[in-house]
Amino acid sequence: MTGDIGEQGSCTTCAYSEDFSNYWTAAMYFRHENGSYHKVPQYPNAQLGTEGQNATDIKGGMTIYYTQKDFYDNGARNITAFKPGFRMTVGNPATKVINSTRAQPGLRYTCLQTILTRGFETPDFPTTPCPAGIMAIHHFPACWDGVNLDSPDHQSHMFSTTLGGFREASACPSSHPVRVPQIAYETMWDTTVFKDMWPKDGSQPFVWSYMDGKGYGTHADYVFGWKGDSLQRVMDDNCFFHSCGSPGVQGILKTQTVREMNECAVKSTVPEEVEGWLDALPGYEVEV
Repeated sequence: MTGDIGEQGSCTTCAYSEDFSNYWTAAMYFRHENGSYHKVPQYPNAQLGTEGQNATDIKGGMTIYYTQKDFYDNGARNITAFKPGFRMTVGNPATKVINSTRAQPGLRYTCLQTILTRGFETPDFPTTPCPAGIMAIHHFPACWDGVNLDSPDHQSHMFSTTLGGFREASACPSSHPVRVPQIAYETMWDTTVFKDMWPKDGSQPFVWSYMDGKGYGTHADYVFGWKGDSLQRVMDDNCFFHSCGSPGVQGILKTQTVREMNECAVKSTVPEEVEGWLDALPGYEVEV
């Protein structure tokens, strides 16, 4: 899809009804000892619940953050919203080795002890069963060249100064001087449904859909799609979290109910089996 997708969509699964952006990351699969695979289900972030709405009713498990400074303060810096047609990616599925834990700041995993666990991040998949599942984390770069809405590799028009976590990124270089919102994805994977199937040899059984069992190749895509000036309005405001707008709370952004979010769906156009127990990952042939 090209152009301003904010004007092309008919519905959105986001809580903010003016956000028609596309957010994507790979699917996670459990690899059984017998060689079969099963897609890992997602579950919603418990902190998304608001008055009159239960977070557990939300379909999906990805939470999107647009921070101006850090997780606790908007700061006073001017933040430029993305423009129609803007897109970018972070991470690389071809990454097989990480020589330093600092090599990919912002691309991390958390072994959830509870659904509210934060911190204790690792650059690779957790090596032991996690009581509340695995959270995959993607922090995007926040420095833009101010000219190109995209680039051939979908990354060169951006520059990452992220420090990881939700800390404020370092200053932008002269080559990419425009500070844009710091975007982060948190995807909650319910690995607990496989807790009784953990391999007897103790090996880590989870893989990304592109056959990455280490987790170093984790990556994510972003395509801007906020309607009109809605994202710039909130970047110019000092609201925070639910105070920016939520059902029952009037804010600068328009919102929709969980029911309305869940009613938005896209039918699959690829005749491919991705659910249930599979002999091979989707797109891979079984060796005989």
